[in-house]
Amino acid sequence: MSKSRSFSIYLLKQGKDATNSLKADHRLEEGVPATNLPAGSTLFVLDNVPRDPWWKSYFGVTKPLKQATKGALIFLPVGDRCFALSFGHVFHNLDDTAYEYDFGLRVTLNSVDPKKLKSTDILEPGADRRQRTQVPVDSDLTFFDFDRDSTILKSLTGKVKSDYTDLFKHATGSSNLRISSALEAGDLVGLCEKLLELYASEDYKTTFPDIQNIAPVRDPILVQKLNEKLLEAFKAKDEALNLTVPDIINYRDNVYSTFSGCGAGDLYEDVFMERYYSYLDARDKDINNIVLDDFKRHQLKLVDEENSPKGDSYSILKCFVFDTSLPSGAGTYHLTEGNWYRVEDDYVTKLQDFLDPLCADLPLPEYNHKTEGAYNEDVANKDKKFLCFDRKNISPNGQSQIEPCDVYAVKDGLGVFYHVKVSTLSAQLSHLFNQGTNALEVLKMEKASRIKLDALIDAEVISDKMKGAFKAPLADQRYSVAFGIVTYKDKAKKSLNLPLFSRVSLMRSLKYLRLMSVPAVYGFIEDKNPKVAGKKKKRKPKNKTP
Repeated sequence: MSKSRSFSIYLLKQGKDATNSLKADHRLEEGVPATNLPAGSTLFVLDNVPRDPWWKSYFGVTKPLKQATKGALIFLPVGDRCFALSFGHVFHNLDDTAYEYDFGLRVTLNSVDPKKLKSTDILEPGADRRQRTQVPVDSDLTFFDFDRDSTILKSLTGKVKSDYTDLFKHATGSSNLRISSALEAGDLVGLCEKLLELYASEDYKTTFPDIQNIAPVRDPILVQKLNEKLLEAFKAKDEALNLTVPDIINYRDNVYSTFSGCGAGDLYEDVFMERYYSYLDARDKDINNIVLDDFKRHQLKLVDEENSPKGDSYSILKCFVFDTSLPSGAGTYHLTEGNWYRVEDDYVTKLQDFLDPLCADLPLPEYNHKTEGAYNEDVANKDKKFLCFDRKNISPNGQSQIEPCDVYAVKDGLGVFYHVKVSTLSAQLSHLFNQGTNALEVLKMEKASRIKLDALIDAEVISDKMKGAFKAPLADQRYSVAFGIVTYKDKAKKSLNLPLFSRVSLMRSLKYLRLMSVPAVYGFIEDKNPKVAGKKKKRKPKNKTP
């Protein structure tokens, strides 16, 4: 049996080959003699001078010890395309604009047996959470906790279908394709011809439906084009461009925001694009002269009234939320936390078709309050059909606090748990939707939580008859959930008011509640607070040295 050998394979972009795909400062050697190279290929070799490892002198080792890094890149023309085969740690000598970033993953999706997967690397972009999952036995994708609606597949490993076992037995795909094969050097052209066929195929859409609804944009050339669209939108003051704090904020702690990067900024109780434009204008910064590096250098900072830090600082680029498209291709591109993602048009339509019918007019008043807590208390104080459960706890003993909801009411025989958030920002809305599902899950599963909820109603200063009415649906677990989102935006736009990943998170939560037989809707509450100007910073007095 022939020995199996490891290959790391990159597909170069159209027009790229050995003459224009290496970084200008590479240290690879060309023209090294080789007697068994595939026809037409070009060899580059890394042959570093042997040297002592760092720990030899560190520990005073007297024995002569030398180590050296060796490697090679082989450029292999196949038809009108060219592959780069990397051996050793030399792939970083490739220009990162020279190769196809979806090659390895797409070939793997088209070649692996969907029931014989071994490992996945995934990303949840809403929470920026990365996870690798490995299983000891061949499994299908359901064993890997992969949510097609909200999770991005970055890498996949598995055994290939029987159709391809004469070429390779296993495949791992990301930007490159990593395989082991017993093929001889003369057979590599045939292997790469097959890989081109697999890359062009869309069979994976049947085998793994909806697996790439959302995909990260990693190609530097495409990222540059999208960043140019971002700059155009910024200079045109496009309403599609929004500014957000890319984190969960507890506004009860009197958190303010300010800007830095081209001078001291005012304090603001809220964050939106006009604040940033005002900051630049007050410092005579012409927005038409803004470049991308300014967005990286300028900061949004969380502070208290005395300008002391109350959280992290974020580059303005990381704070932008923006959807756009390019004339050269299908799909919508979404910017969040400084990263671009491509979203299938069909998936955007799917989100809207699911969410818009569940957008409801909520029986909650307009918002004209300083804090969410004040609003929730006011709702219950002014209308006895509601109870305020904001900051109350129904979690079983020993677990972290779980609020049942912000306000509670009974409607059409159901106990309605209203969750309210003053924001249309991704991180905060994802927290809101998770809060709603977690509360209902613990009520469904934990008797102790239901007892605590009864006790909260008993503690209300209302008549026994009203207490009985509020408790009536809970005895039979007849629950429903409503998410109320306070915003200045037009209610008529429904789900389009929400950032992409908030729509994804909302759909997942509504589906999960439906699975628990809990009806759920969402709606918008009009924000009547004036968009007031920022307050001047209160400067801390400098310590005077005697």
